[in-house]
Amino acid sequence: MDFLEFNDVTFTYPPVEGDLDENGKQIEPKPVFEHFSAQLPKGFVSFVGQNGCGKSTLMLLASGRLSPTGGTVSLLGQNPANLPEEEKNLLASVIYQNMEFETEDKVSELLSYVYQNGALKGKAKAIRDTTEGGDLLGEVIDVFELKNVLEHPLTKLSKGEIQRVLLAFGILYGSASLFMDEPLFAMENYQKENALAYLKEFVHKTGTTIYISMHELDLTKKYADTVLLFYPDRNMALGTPEEVLTRDEVEKAYGVPYAMLKDHENLSREYLNSLHEKKEEKAESK
Repeated sequence: MDFLEFNDVTFTYPPVEGDLDENGKQIEPKPVFEHFSAQLPKGFVSFVGQNGCGKSTLMLLASGRLSPTGGTVSLLGQNPANLPEEEKNLLASVIYQNMEFETEDKVSELLSYVYQNGALKGKAKAIRDTTEGGDLLGEVIDVFELKNVLEHPLTKLSKGEIQRVLLAFGILYGSASLFMDEPLFAMENYQKENALAYLKEFVHKTGTTIYISMHELDLTKKYADTVLLFYPDRNMALGTPEEVLTRDEVEKAYGVPYAMLKDHENLSREYLNSLHEKKEEKAESK
């Protein structure tokens, strides 16, 4: 049995009220997927493709956060969209891009709560610590560099710090699968490397499956077991990084010369840094 199966899946987002064409008629969205069927393996699987190609929607369908318009989705033999909320979360956790929180609880309190109330019930051993009594909570705090923010509320953290906390939440909850939509957003390069190395190790040592989308092709090549490459026409290619991420196929997927993709990643990072700097300047001026 494949870990994740899509059987003749069609999905269309509902129309946006007030979104009218030039003749004043309601614009009806086009299907994101039509009669889509695929079987995806377990392991550390990276979704790759340009923005708007359907990666996020596929993750939401796979995890049961969206229900298909037609067809069925099976995750570990279950239809996640039909499960009660707690069972759904235990089957599949989701880390969204740009998640926002209003709670004033400290990071330490939130980490403990997630750890105690998920599948692990606060009793998981560290995967790297070989000494007796090594605990997973302490390990993820170290791996994701959270010691300095434990006494801070999420609302006071930077984007990169929030993403590292979210990664810790995902590990500590203990779902059978994790869906991560751009979880490395706004993190430093060395932090991305550390996070991916740990996530891959966690997958292989615990049997958890992680589906992750990220723009950094070099990191996908380095860490992913399997790659699902999305093309603009909704076709896809599945295989190892070496099989799928060839120069020709990447250019076909992104519609730009291969050499330009690294520049695009750098420009995106510079933009994020500028937004963070503006946020800090605004806060200081108050």
